[in-house]
Amino acid sequence: MSDGFRIEKDSLGEMKVPEGALYGAQTQRAVENFPISGQRFGRRFIQALGLIKKGAAEANVELGKLDRTLGKAIAAAAAEVAEGKWDDHFVLDIYQTGSGTSTNMNTNEVVAHRATELLEGVASVHPNDHVNFGQSSNDVIPTAIHVAALVAIEQELLPALEYMRVALSEKAQEFDGILKSGRTHLMDATPVRLGQEFSGYATQVAKGVERVRRSSLEMEELALGGTATGTGINTHPDFAKKTIARVAAATGVSLREADDHFEAQGAKDAAVNMAGALNTLATSFMKIADDVRWLGSGPTSGIHEVRLPAVQPGSSIMPGKVNPVMAEAMMMVAARVMGNHTTVTVAGSRGNFELNVMMPVLAHSLLESITLLTNIAREFTDRCIQGIQPNEERSRELLELNPSIATALNPYIGYDAAAEVAKEAAKRGVSVRAVVLEKGLLPEDKIDEALDVMGMTEPGLPE
Repeated sequence: MSDGFRIEKDSLGEMKVPEGALYGAQTQRAVENFPISGQRFGRRFIQALGLIKKGAAEANVELGKLDRTLGKAIAAAAAEVAEGKWDDHFVLDIYQTGSGTSTNMNTNEVVAHRATELLEGVASVHPNDHVNFGQSSNDVIPTAIHVAALVAIEQELLPALEYMRVALSEKAQEFDGILKSGRTHLMDATPVRLGQEFSGYATQVAKGVERVRRSSLEMEELALGGTATGTGINTHPDFAKKTIARVAAATGVSLREADDHFEAQGAKDAAVNMAGALNTLATSFMKIADDVRWLGSGPTSGIHEVRLPAVQPGSSIMPGKVNPVMAEAMMMVAARVMGNHTTVTVAGSRGNFELNVMMPVLAHSLLESITLLTNIAREFTDRCIQGIQPNEERSRELLELNPSIATALNPYIGYDAAAEVAKEAAKRGVSVRAVVLEKGLLPEDKIDEALDVMGMTEPGLPE
């Protein structure tokens, strides 16, 4: 045709396809059917699809189910897909057929078209008969979800979390000698050390890593080999094992065939479980970011026990104002991940009989959460955590006026008398020490022992 299009055919008939497109009629139908969001699958998912198609071609050649010449061309074309050479030809919206069949066929058509080009007229590669041999969208797409998520977690998320954990641990050590007011219910509470607060943040991240690692064990099971409904129809019994071994070798992550293909295709519980681990991590990030925001609030009207690095002007109208923008960005990431968790939960629940029918949006949400958490962990560490400085003068000022220090008097004068001291100190805006001295509640040589603020940050009772 002379209008920039060519004619392609599928089982429904002819379609006009852009002249330079590597995809064919089925992809073009989906392009026209689903102009929904403009959101497409990302690099990790396309990479996983390319690796699966490459491994499948090689396995089928080894098993004698695919001509060697065709298989070699398919493997080469699929490797280019995995490398990202043809990402512009993966044109489909996330919101499409719930099995992801459109995207599987997009992959099959791109690989088939490119493999035919590589063969230079020797033979023609068919997207279904050759590229998709031994497979179904129903086992390829869930396999790609798991592979893409695991690779992103191992290569991106876990290193970023460890980077953040180390930075928080170093701050915990650096700040360990700085005494400050504890706070419960946002109200003054017994003293803590600034380092203790930061050690809590570091442990939150460490436990988040553990949760993600545990969830990854379930994600190692792949649906490949179940084909249409989990029965394995039209595939060699050894196909999945051989293909998965190749994908595992290419990615460096542990992968294995599912224990039960009906579970692997009818349900997406492993992905929901992983989304839960990411959701918990998001709640940790929200807590850390919100605490840091409050600790740095001020400089005159807030807590201001730490100084946050200034990374950009904070106001278009108020000169000199600097805001906790990195903490706010992290809180918004956390909110998005929490929303994605809900999406994955709802999508995972739509496993009707032998197939889940909300896999594309599940995949997109899960992978987006991994990417967002990865990126904010690194940026928040570099642009906020690393530059946090303690404001020891302000911490000392607030601590001296903290009426909860009277808690340390309980073993000496009893709860009721200590409560009266705390109330009077708060009412008059003076220190607990001053009230105890005025009332003569303890001999002077006992006051220092009773009000040992550093000692209040450790467990124990006076002897």
